[in-house]
Amino acid sequence: MRKLGAAGLLLAMGAANAATQTVNCGRLLDVKAGVWRENVTLHIENGVVKAIEPAKGKADVDLGSMSCMPGFIDMHVHLTSQTQPQVEALRGQMTLDAIDRAYDSVAFAERTLKAGFTTVRDLGANEGLNIAMKRAINSGAIVGPRMFTSGKAIATTGGHGDPSNGRSRELRHLHGTPGPDEGVVNSPDEARQAVRARYQEGADVIKITATGGVLSQASSGMNSQFDDAELKALIAAARDYGFKVAAHAHGAEGMKRALKAGVDSIEHGTFMDDETIALFKKTGGWYVPTISAGRYVADKSREPGYYSPLVRPKAAAIGPQIQGTFARAYKAGVKIAFGTDAGVFPHGENAKEFAYMVEAGMPALEAIRSATLGAASLLGQSSRLGSLEPGFAADIVAVAGDPLKDITLLQKVGFVMKEGVVYKQ
Repeated sequence: MRKLGAAGLLLAMGAANAATQTVNCGRLLDVKAGVWRENVTLHIENGVVKAIEPAKGKADVDLGSMSCMPGFIDMHVHLTSQTQPQVEALRGQMTLDAIDRAYDSVAFAERTLKAGFTTVRDLGANEGLNIAMKRAINSGAIVGPRMFTSGKAIATTGGHGDPSNGRSRELRHLHGTPGPDEGVVNSPDEARQAVRARYQEGADVIKITATGGVLSQASSGMNSQFDDAELKALIAAARDYGFKVAAHAHGAEGMKRALKAGVDSIEHGTFMDDETIALFKKTGGWYVPTISAGRYVADKSREPGYYSPLVRPKAAAIGPQIQGTFARAYKAGVKIAFGTDAGVFPHGENAKEFAYMVEAGMPALEAIRSATLGAASLLGQSSRLGSLEPGFAADIVAVAGDPLKDITLLQKVGFVMKEGVVYKQ
């Protein structure tokens, strides 16, 4: 039986690793039809749902008093880091090695899975840490969600994602100038090199930083950071290698350039305007809002010393805008996939995003669909993830009560199964 948790505690039920098993659900959310199916049994074989039928008796796993749903998908996380005062973060950059961050991140992965998120898209880590974590989870060495990873995000010199930001001139000279291997580009040729480097390191998706960012040690969080020729080269190279492309963007101009170039999703999207919304609808691009990150950094911007003098005004200005932008985008009919930017706030609190979405005007069912059907579509995994039906992965989460009536119940997940293995009971 698989070990669960850093302490090696065995939480899985006796049948959790059985080739064939059954699960009784008091009710099961059919996310496609938008209705509850009452008292059903799921037949699972080798981690895949084989059949669903009316419950007739005992099952290996009894969730007869609970509401079952497909495992949730968070399309924007950073599992290899977690928020802390930036003085501590900068000290850590000077004193900690990649292996230290790797050990810390093991707990973040387990916490995320046990919060009900059986799949995540990890959009950026240095030194290949998120790709190494994906391999460790796939091998069973550590516990965590199914991962789709970008490897190192691709930025421009001084842009959001340049690892040399915040260093003194002396340190920059000592460490050398980051290039395409480190995800920093300054020409179409280097853009192509950076995509190929991500392919070489084992990435599943390309992440670019189309505008400045909130938490980078740089003055602007909104300015465009790639020209059209660089974006064209990035997208063309990504398509050659079968990658989808996610673009971090806060400013409207950067979003417009990225959407026109053909990116698949815009992350954050804070200052999108009517022209940007029209481009979303014209191109079919997805919007991944990350309201949770916006709320968190806005709160922390009021805490003296939490963020550096460069970051604090950006957090105060950009953070509060995201929820309102989400409301406008949803009303306008932009396609929305669930994403939180977990790591900017503490891991395991991902489900707060559902409540923020509902608070902004999205019905509870649509919020759940954004973390199941919508997210699976953006991942290109609609044939096996995001729903509970024959042929799909046996990823099940369950709560007491009806989350369509009280969306905050999703912050109290009581049961988690991923591919037929029980991780929380």
